[in-house]
Amino acid sequence: MSKSLLIVESPTKAKTLERYLGKDFIVKASVGHIKDLPGNKLGVSLDAEFKPQYQVLRGKKKIIDELKKAASKADLVYLGPDPDREGEAIAWHIAEEIGAMGKPVKRVLFYELTRKAILEAIEKPNELDLKLYEAQQARRILDRLVGYMISPLLWEKVRAGLSAGRVQSVALRLICEREDEIYAFEKEEYWTIEARLAPLADGQSPPPAFSAQLIRFKKKKCTIASGDDAEKHLRALDSVSWQVGTVEKKQRAKNPSPPFITSTLQQDAARKFHFSAKQTMSIAQKLYEGIEIGNEGAVGLITYMRTDSTRLSQDSTQAVREFIANRWGDEYLPAKAVAYKSKETAQGAHEAIRPTDVARTPEMMAKFLSREQANLYSLIWKRFVACQMTPALINQTTVDIVAGDHLFRATGSVIAFPGFLTLYEEGKDEPENGKAEERLPDLTEGQALDLLKIEPKQHFTQPPPRFTEATLIKTLEDLGIGRPSTYATIISTVLEREYVLRSKQRLMPTELGMIINRLVSTNFPDIVDTRFTANMEKDLDQVEHGGRGFSNLLGDFYEPFAKSLESARTGMANFKGAGWPTELECPRCSKPLTIRLSRSNGAFLACSGYPQCSYTSDYARDEKGHIQPVEAKEPEETGEVCEKCGKPMALKRGRFGTFLACTGYPACRNTRSPSSGIHCPREGCAGELVARTGRRGRFYGCNKYPECKMIFQGEPVQQSCPVCKSAVLFRKGSKTGNSTLFCINPACKFTKKEEQAEDEAKNG
Repeated sequence: MSKSLLIVESPTKAKTLERYLGKDFIVKASVGHIKDLPGNKLGVSLDAEFKPQYQVLRGKKKIIDELKKAASKADLVYLGPDPDREGEAIAWHIAEEIGAMGKPVKRVLFYELTRKAILEAIEKPNELDLKLYEAQQARRILDRLVGYMISPLLWEKVRAGLSAGRVQSVALRLICEREDEIYAFEKEEYWTIEARLAPLADGQSPPPAFSAQLIRFKKKKCTIASGDDAEKHLRALDSVSWQVGTVEKKQRAKNPSPPFITSTLQQDAARKFHFSAKQTMSIAQKLYEGIEIGNEGAVGLITYMRTDSTRLSQDSTQAVREFIANRWGDEYLPAKAVAYKSKETAQGAHEAIRPTDVARTPEMMAKFLSREQANLYSLIWKRFVACQMTPALINQTTVDIVAGDHLFRATGSVIAFPGFLTLYEEGKDEPENGKAEERLPDLTEGQALDLLKIEPKQHFTQPPPRFTEATLIKTLEDLGIGRPSTYATIISTVLEREYVLRSKQRLMPTELGMIINRLVSTNFPDIVDTRFTANMEKDLDQVEHGGRGFSNLLGDFYEPFAKSLESARTGMANFKGAGWPTELECPRCSKPLTIRLSRSNGAFLACSGYPQCSYTSDYARDEKGHIQPVEAKEPEETGEVCEKCGKPMALKRGRFGTFLACTGYPACRNTRSPSSGIHCPREGCAGELVARTGRRGRFYGCNKYPECKMIFQGEPVQQSCPVCKSAVLFRKGSKTGNSTLFCINPACKFTKKEEQAEDEAKNG
């Protein structure tokens, strides 16, 4: 009997597919990429063709031999890596390695791992897509050129082991520019006046009270700049009568949000669960590839999670409409299925992220899923179902109240019909200003009111907020920077390189990050230009669709880049030599102070007269960003609270790096390591990994010690193991800047050497 070979990239995906394809198929996994650019050299020819020099990855020869052996026994080979640029590259590399077997090769695209979708993909296979592969190669080579050519300059001028990436540098610039905006912000005082009012008492039950705010004075917008101005208004209001001016009631419809695409899923998971983008994609990958569901075996619970399309299949909308009608009734069901418009650049063949079977409710699936998996599956399921429900109807009332020459306004709203809000409401990036709208009593025009209380309140304008992961992803998407497969990698890279730190879910540039941003922005302005980077994304899309040549795009990029590179070799500021100049004078010899970098303790101030003058000092930045020398570095507030005394914890530096210390010192001497933001990989543990220092140096342990005594040698990385799917990998580095990722699962031998320069074309 003839057999067919199907090769996918993931063992978990292979296991799910085996269930549906039966004994006529051999299903094998490549375990991710089998070939890549070399780790110890550029690996790209710099002539007109920009030919990449791919190598078989270390440890993959055995897998390739197994694939060749399986191909020799099959009549037909199907290649089924993920349906995107990265998956297409894996498929092409597999085809190249097993091509000598002389078997026909077909490409299959699995957008969901259900019986129907799998069999349809097998029945209607495609040819390998050269243009899609060339688009992936173009991105890979662009990132390699930037990373491998700028990074050595940073090693030479600043410190070994640093990196600059093509898209990561744009994200860092946005974060640093937001910090500059915060430094430059001048706060302004303003006041509001709020009145607490009630209809005149009728002698029976106490009338319901409500609040109204001053909005106009003598028919002009009322702006109160100071406490004295507020007091003048209060005196004028002291003897006036209060009555209802106008009452406006209207009903508005609130529509549901579209089904999830990659970016919106990452944003909502960050808002509601504080998941990092990388964590969201790791969890979603497992839900897509297959979860063991009792006697059913491995089942793919969601559609493919790297997509920018809001399209839904006809089958899925029909199924969810039947589900809505059965569970909530026809009043929750629109007259016809709701269609959502995708961006022009969206990949049309992809669907939105949705459950593969709406009948598998979150409640039914919870017992088979981890807490994080259950949360994300529930979010995807609810958003999908809600997007096909009727709008919510909201009755909104606006009441204007006349008090002499002053006009106050009260607003309130009541949900008349919940519609999709019965199930789901999108999270907010920023907290709503002021109090929630209250329900207003039934008021009529001309009705007299009692003033119960009037209160002036002082406020100050606020600077723009720092980015969260959610707002940064939204900004990158709005600017046209990055694609569904890159958002998670962009953010995780700047965090792992310690160019940015996460504090209270906000992204703050470190001193190192600000220095790198200045150097790259000054010497390579195109690399960090948002418009230039967005246009490059469009050019890559054109390569994918056959509108532009692969080598033509690279040539247009490389010619001006090479000139900037040559200029930077002589013009880039040298931190190892002179340091970064400041306007401060040395308190010992009056020579200029410069910013220097230490590998262990970060940035510090040093006298430019060294070695004649050896003055050094830590420094801090005030609220305007100005550098202030501090002999004992002032602690940096973190928003965390001491578990022993309840006082704030502050970030401090010691000989072994940063640590958290209680601000109640010396009465409270509690210290602990700052959290990495990565969950402890021990099954069932709710702790997070923190850096610690012992007799043998730095290691990571669980912050739930002594309840959890897990310890790890190496730096945790929020990236799942491609072999065993362990949620966390660890990194070990060397003095040369090289590093290795490895899995701590004792039954898994996965290791991978990381390149010194960050290549950003990998999937998140």
